[in-house]
Amino acid sequence: MKFIKYASLLVVFFFTHILISSATQFSSGDTLKSPAKNWKEHWFEHDLIVSRTYADANVVFYYDDNMYPSVTWPYKTMSAVWAYVKKTYGAFGTDPRLYVVLHRVVNNKLGGGHPASYFDASHDHHNTIDCGLDDWTGSEGQQIGMPVHEVGHIVSGASHGVKGSPSDALWGDSKFMEIFNYDVLKHIGREDEAGRVYKQMQTQYDDFPRPRSQWFKNWFYPIYHNYGEAAVLNKYFGLLADYFPQKNKEYTRDLNWGEFIHFWSGAAGVNLKTQASVAFGWSDEWEAQFIKAQHDFPQVKYK
Repeated sequence: MKFIKYASLLVVFFFTHILISSATQFSSGDTLKSPAKNWKEHWFEHDLIVSRTYADANVVFYYDDNMYPSVTWPYKTMSAVWAYVKKTYGAFGTDPRLYVVLHRVVNNKLGGGHPASYFDASHDHHNTIDCGLDDWTGSEGQQIGMPVHEVGHIVSGASHGVKGSPSDALWGDSKFMEIFNYDVLKHIGREDEAGRVYKQMQTQYDDFPRPRSQWFKNWFYPIYHNYGEAAVLNKYFGLLADYFPQKNKEYTRDLNWGEFIHFWSGAAGVNLKTQASVAFGWSDEWEAQFIKAQHDFPQVKYK
């Protein structure tokens, strides 16, 4: 009798374990639905049916038919990326998962990358990155850099519960992503790639806001290094969400340069006018904007 009772308990435990594992395989909570096995793309020039290849509590992966099933390194890598992003910048909507769509480029179609956030109906309100490359077999350079870059756009455009990126008018498509990629790569165990980014940025020049500007070297990295690393990046977006003009949880306008430097000063806790002058120069127009920003947003404080 004792043996039968013990065996019965083992059977109950075994099947309970299976049920629990099944319930959590594609979600981190009982209320989350398992992601669809297939997803019909309906954005830009994308119109494929992509297939779910992997899912865990942080990510859901979809591959097109040209992707090699043997390419599995992105699964755990991007799961670590999204877990770190949520830990650092907070939640992005109610679904804790990032949807990752990967394409292998054939005949020059579906290359490049783009993001969407939970605000966007275009991607069914999923936090999504969609990336296409000729080769995904390795995990270096663009292969890891592009997906992380696109995640950075979700952070800059949907963090702290507000839609939009009022900084884009000033830093363009990629300047914030340089420091974002560096930080993320460093914190997911890819110090090799973080080092690659750092080295590359030492000779990276842009023609805005003035010729030969070095955004990473002379603006983002000094702020990051001296004032709290990822915490200062997150605080910048938090201050914007708290105080910059918005309507119905969406920003209503872009920043000007004086406001940009004012909010970054608030994030750092110190006046960054001198650092801005080193990185970008200074002008009478910026001075007037900076003074006005201090008047218009007095809640943003610094020494």
